[in-house]
Amino acid sequence: MGIIVYRGGFILFHPSHFTQGLGERFRVMATQVNIGSFLHRRAAMNPQRLAYIDGNSDVRLSFAELSARVDGLANAFLDAGIQKGERVGLLLMNSPEFVESYFALATVGAVIVPLNWRLVPDELEFILKDSGTKRLIFGEEFLDSVAELHARGDKTDLSHYLQVRGEQEIAHFAQEYQGFRDSGMGGGVPDYGGFDEDMVYIMYTSGTTGLPKGVVHTHTSCFWAMLTIFATADYHDGDVNLAPLPMFHVGALTPITLNVYAGVTSVVMRSFDPARAWQLLGEERVTTGLLVPAMLNFMLQVKVPPAETYAGLRWIMTGAAPVPVSLVKAYDEIGIQMLEIYGLTETCGPTCLMDPDNALIKAGSTGRSFYFTDVKITDEQGEEVARGVAGEVSVRGGHVMREYWNRPEATAETLVDGWLRTGDVAMMDEDGYVFIQDRIKDMIISGGENVYPAELESVLMTHPKISEAAVIGQESAKWGESPFAIVVRTDDSLSESEVVNYCADKLAAFKRPQGAAFVDVIPRNPSGKILKRVLRDQFPKTAPV
Repeated sequence: MGIIVYRGGFILFHPSHFTQGLGERFRVMATQVNIGSFLHRRAAMNPQRLAYIDGNSDVRLSFAELSARVDGLANAFLDAGIQKGERVGLLLMNSPEFVESYFALATVGAVIVPLNWRLVPDELEFILKDSGTKRLIFGEEFLDSVAELHARGDKTDLSHYLQVRGEQEIAHFAQEYQGFRDSGMGGGVPDYGGFDEDMVYIMYTSGTTGLPKGVVHTHTSCFWAMLTIFATADYHDGDVNLAPLPMFHVGALTPITLNVYAGVTSVVMRSFDPARAWQLLGEERVTTGLLVPAMLNFMLQVKVPPAETYAGLRWIMTGAAPVPVSLVKAYDEIGIQMLEIYGLTETCGPTCLMDPDNALIKAGSTGRSFYFTDVKITDEQGEEVARGVAGEVSVRGGHVMREYWNRPEATAETLVDGWLRTGDVAMMDEDGYVFIQDRIKDMIISGGENVYPAELESVLMTHPKISEAAVIGQESAKWGESPFAIVVRTDDSLSESEVVNYCADKLAAFKRPQGAAFVDVIPRNPSGKILKRVLRDQFPKTAPV
């Protein structure tokens, strides 16, 4: 074994982790971090091992085949004049093209901007302009939205479009992705263009001000996210991992990166289907997975196959939303171990993980901190509180974000003395187990998607018949939570359906209110802040969906 000293810490490694015979450049790379290099190392070590299985088609790529595609795309981008630090948007469903683009752009030092494909053109326009994205890779499913963005001219900085070929013709303003990628095949492994604290991606998450914020992660923070998960979770050589979450989420992108690092096969679902998920567990002999509670709930609502079908499944991680104890118990009864995970985009995913032995003993807890992660519960001044006392969750580790893109004030409010202030309220027991209790920022989590009331409220306030608006989350049997609007109307003719439908072309479907109520006044505290707690008590009913 050996030791690498790095950023004040150390990493234990076996000599085989650094592939032999790849030249001086790879030996130098052992002291620097480039996310793209992990795929090249894995392809050299396990060239024939399956890296990517498409759960919705017959595409199956070995690490060597995936690496060759990545090299082709990286070389093509270099030939096209891409610069270090240049932002490239990905508007793609889960697909080989997403993974290829991610590793190729990381290799050459470009910056990935993963785009939530549920967003409407207005929302995409803001993110593209805010990030300064110049190039866009998109799937044909989103051609109409991209065509509208293209027609808006300089409202974005886009100048280069790559369209993944499908059944439709390539748009007149775009190049075919496959032809572009293949033009760089045979050029070998390109020189690495980004290292350590250079950006890898900017991932946008809605903010409490109503505008999305770009979370900046670097090669280093992505690396430490992988290390802390790998050191904490039960990963085995030759594991097969089910990956149904959309890759524009950190909950999918970090595991995909880790799978390459660890030599794990990713079984990727283009979009989630509960019956197909059960089939894949058996067909591909899946051993691990990460699904949000809503997905797991949907899987229980279809026919559950015999236990021998998923006999090799060791565990499923679940998070991104509160996990009902009843759900953990339901899966335990059919022999599937569920491990609750707590994380954020700002931490590149990991914060806390429940260990297998205490999943039911500590029911309701999200576990203890990951191996290379520090977690503490603090008061309003940032001082650590006693065990058993509720406070704000603060996180420290090499995997914490570098900053919010172009948001120095928001960065300063969130990153304090080396700690990330999450805005989540929790209690830590005497054994170090964390119990999430509330969300300071009133965020709603619907089907694993973050919905911030302020963003929805700002849209509702543009309605000519609405003078005030507040949004809360209501319990939903289907999605966990669903947004619900409480409004003060200026015209009694305004109906609930009109309020709901008003948001249809302005916000993604998961952000839209599923119901509305009318009040004469919205309760506020002396400083003018809406009292969401009062509204939740006033409108406690279950959401329609």
